[in-house]
Amino acid sequence: MIFNTDARVRSNLRAIHPYQPGISEDQLRKEFGLARLVKLNSNENALGPSPMALAAIERELPKLHLYPDGGSELLREALAAHHGLKMEQVFVGNGSDDIIKLISETFLEAGDEIVVPFPSFSQYGFGAEVMRAQIREVPLRPDFSYDVEALLRAVNDKTKLLYLCTPNNPTGTVLKRDEFTWLMERLPQDVFVVVDLAYDNYATDPDRFFVTESALTYPNVCYMFTFSKLYGLAGLRVGYALGNEQVWAYVHRVREPFNVNRVAQRGAQAALQDVEHIAKSQALAAKSREQYAALARDGLRVIPSQANFTLVEVGDGVAAFEWLKKQGILVRAGYPGLESFVRVTFGLDEENELCIGALRAYQQVRA
Repeated sequence: MIFNTDARVRSNLRAIHPYQPGISEDQLRKEFGLARLVKLNSNENALGPSPMALAAIERELPKLHLYPDGGSELLREALAAHHGLKMEQVFVGNGSDDIIKLISETFLEAGDEIVVPFPSFSQYGFGAEVMRAQIREVPLRPDFSYDVEALLRAVNDKTKLLYLCTPNNPTGTVLKRDEFTWLMERLPQDVFVVVDLAYDNYATDPDRFFVTESALTYPNVCYMFTFSKLYGLAGLRVGYALGNEQVWAYVHRVREPFNVNRVAQRGAQAALQDVEHIAKSQALAAKSREQYAALARDGLRVIPSQANFTLVEVGDGVAAFEWLKKQGILVRAGYPGLESFVRVTFGLDEENELCIGALRAYQQVRA
């Protein structure tokens, strides 16, 4: 007996390609058996997790036989207090990926459209593909800044969602405050805007868009954050979003029960209060930017970044990735539209210097 899977699954799934994360440390060791690895491929916090989060996690371990709070209420209360909001204005998910998919399931039907910047985070399009919606990609400018006029032109009567990522992954560039205001003043009010601020805690540009009390007055906007980057909790998968409580009431209808485990909830709640770890993480990113600026002085194109990573133009990104991998240095490459670049996550001082030296050596090999 043969079961014809291709004929029975939903037809749109054939065109969907699962997200490919960066190569893990275990995979690299299995392939090369290297004693030393410099892992700069997944925008992880090189300082590791918040110590306060680790202590909270340890206290929670004896309770793993108990179900978590199904609505993450204690964490939502802490986040609401942190941002000066009501708990009902906060939604918590199993990472930002979970929230993106849930928003897609809440808003999108077959034939609807979403507008996304390009290049940007691939998961925005994934949510649309699952729901049989169409994706309109709007290229960034040559310097990777936002073209808000082009974004507005891409919106039509089929547009349900518009995504903005700032600092943008993988370019590290930001949307300016006046650009956001210009766009919102002209955007149809029935388009829901998702602003992904996963890396904003690293940003220092005073002219960038960031969440203020006035930004929260838009009923058709939500703002996403994550505990994976600055707080160093990528392995726990905790993301959250701020926005219209009426929207979240519908998103909760498609949310899985217990979508955030109890260890993750307690760890995130503690990390939010770890002021020392936050300050050290931000300082490391600022120093790392200065380190990689040296490559620009050597003639390499380094895209100024407001995140905890930077783009470096190397000619053939995939070839550079393979060469660096053999040296035990992991970066990311192969982004559509960025074929000549590698994306390098900021590491510790010594790791940054090793990667910078390797990139210089690669340029000599190319020459």
